[in-house]
Amino acid sequence: MLFAIIIGGLIGYAFGKFPGFLIGAAIGAFLMQRLKRRLLGKLQSIQSGFVDSVFAVMGALCKADGVVSQDEIQMAESLFVRFRLSEPQKASAKAAFNRGKEADFDLEAELSHFLTVTGGQPALLQMFLQVQVSAVAADGVVHPAEHEMLVRIARGLGLPESQVDQLEAMLRGAHAGQAGRGQPSSAQQVDDAYKALGVSPSASDADIKKVYRKLMSENHPDKLAGRGLPESMREMAEERTREISHAYDVIKDARKAG
Repeated sequence: MLFAIIIGGLIGYAFGKFPGFLIGAAIGAFLMQRLKRRLLGKLQSIQSGFVDSVFAVMGALCKADGVVSQDEIQMAESLFVRFRLSEPQKASAKAAFNRGKEADFDLEAELSHFLTVTGGQPALLQMFLQVQVSAVAADGVVHPAEHEMLVRIARGLGLPESQVDQLEAMLRGAHAGQAGRGQPSSAQQVDDAYKALGVSPSASDADIKKVYRKLMSENHPDKLAGRGLPESMREMAEERTREISHAYDVIKDARKAG
């Protein structure tokens, strides 16, 4: 803001000395305020579109096996609480979830709309997919029909199918880590850790560390918030960074032991 005022003032001064400086500074402040309002409006639009599309697609995903169970409805409602949605937001999310359950719901059109709203920002697309994976695998298991739908969602977002495998592996690793805290990691946990980071077991320590740092940077909650992730979903972003960190620790421990 101050920078815009100074620049506007200097330009004004060049043309009209001190009076010009005052006019230029005022114009600079006015333009900066307009820009801030536009950026804030765009951010709010992204956040609103994010929540709406998340629950609409979630409704379709829960219907993937032909029926939406009471457990899946309770899972969706638990996310209302976890995301700290206001009453109006809860009503909107519930309506979106029910819309996604309809037989004529157009998944591809919804994903295309989401891509437009978010500008196709990779970090937001990955977080969107993570929410879907977490929603259908609250018990640590992703069923075949749900996996196929997740792959379809990933493709609709322009993400590789490997992203689904990566997120599922990350989720399994987190569940296994909580269940066996303090115990040596199993071969399956180590394999999932490599998949979670998207690296090969043959990769060097330096390459794995580089990938780890890149993932942590891309998924930093503050960075995602600046790109449009609703503040209510910050906890999910923090969870993802913990899962990335856990996968990295599993790999490091396995390599030391080996």
